[in-house]
Amino acid sequence: MKRNYWIAGMLSMCLVWQANAQDATALKYAELITAQGLEEKLTYLASDELEGRDTGEKGQKMAAEYLSNFYKNQGLVGPVNGDYLQKFNLASVSFSDVNLTVGKQKLVNNEDFVFIGDGDMKKAAKADLVFLGLASEENLSKIDVKGKIVGLWAIGERAQTVVRDVMDAGAAGIVIVTMEGQANFDRLANRYKSLSGRGRLGFEQPSKQEPIFLVSSDKMSSLFDTPVEILKEAAKNNPESIKAQKASYLIKKSTKLVPTENVMGYLEGTDKKDEVLVISSHYDHTGIDSQGRINNGADDDGSGTVSVMQIAEAFAAAAKDGIKPRRSILFLNVTGEEKGLLGSEYYSNNPIFPLENTVNNINIDMVGRIDYEYQDAEDQDYVYVIGSEMLSSHLKVINEYNNITYTGLKLDYRYDAEDDPNRFYYRSDHYNFAKHNIPVIFFFNGVHDDYHQHTDTVDKIEFPLMTKRAKLIFHTSWDLANREERTPVDGTNTRGER
Repeated sequence: MKRNYWIAGMLSMCLVWQANAQDATALKYAELITAQGLEEKLTYLASDELEGRDTGEKGQKMAAEYLSNFYKNQGLVGPVNGDYLQKFNLASVSFSDVNLTVGKQKLVNNEDFVFIGDGDMKKAAKADLVFLGLASEENLSKIDVKGKIVGLWAIGERAQTVVRDVMDAGAAGIVIVTMEGQANFDRLANRYKSLSGRGRLGFEQPSKQEPIFLVSSDKMSSLFDTPVEILKEAAKNNPESIKAQKASYLIKKSTKLVPTENVMGYLEGTDKKDEVLVISSHYDHTGIDSQGRINNGADDDGSGTVSVMQIAEAFAAAAKDGIKPRRSILFLNVTGEEKGLLGSEYYSNNPIFPLENTVNNINIDMVGRIDYEYQDAEDQDYVYVIGSEMLSSHLKVINEYNNITYTGLKLDYRYDAEDDPNRFYYRSDHYNFAKHNIPVIFFFNGVHDDYHQHTDTVDKIEFPLMTKRAKLIFHTSWDLANREERTPVDGTNTRGER
């Protein structure tokens, strides 16, 4: 640990000394990244014609064709046996019939509960509904959960972890509360209702008989005929005080395959060509909402995608002039990010180039706007930087050097904290590289009122600021692709599970 601090300190001293040591060649090609070029590309990518680029839908296919033609026209190589598309299938899972009855209450799907589990049953099953509250060892020693539907009070808990603990203890299923307030639950239920006709997208896998029903705190109170405040107290250390109920449930499932594709363009390096730098974005978005409005996704992540395109154009122009990078570069636009980082997960599990030869991932997700934190600031030239110092002591310093030398942005690390309640580190595609111990940087502008709304449109993009951010990413990428030694992996991955 002390050695890492010494390395970072020495590198920081070098930054100050070399702050004016600009690379004229890098500067020349960085000038090809322009606000006009970004706007022209984004105007098409985030147009109504592409219908919000929903994974597997027509607009996503049109975007994939647009990207692959662009890389071809730049003279980049299609690395998938000559193709620019890495094609694969996702599974769209629909639950046509999900029923839950507790006592005499017959609950309504996407109103009284949201089904977040899995299962496929021929007939309804019966079980006791018992209240466990917190999934602590003490509570599990007091309540027999085997073969039961278990009521969990998981507000402030990591839901995935407690669900797994209880299912592993032998539960037949779970009714879980994860949020306070009926209004918060109703918003979530309405979103699930609007999406229910599309099905859940994911990787095909065998059905698991894991009926998991998400309910509001008020509904849990109603199911056990016990006031919320009493349930809260019982959840901590005396769940046995809450009377069990009789329950029945039924789940019917259907699955269809949905073809989709990652898009990539490859620039082979020179003397270090076996080492690969990946510059990524996701090009999908959320499609058309329940009211028929197109979610254009100009910032999320049209901005990141056209930034990758402009950076690729700059590197390709240099290559045409005989100035190739020492390391190879893969420009990677992934699908299915909005469905759970699916495209990057597929690539990391089926890499075109060996992961051990992948030196870094530079991921760009939302770089075209100004967020809540900076909307009233005098100086709005900022970008959030996430994940840059977890796995390598050099990567953060290299990025800071290039920022000092070329762009002078404020690099904001507030979302780099491991206890960041927004969990942004886990919510974009760099995650699927970092989990394989590949040092990453995630560039991000933060959230705003138009995040995941039909109002995320091109006219709201701050193109001059976006250009400056893209130039920083280009200079950092140029540096990483051409330096003598690859960035060392001398840190520990402390954020393994999403």
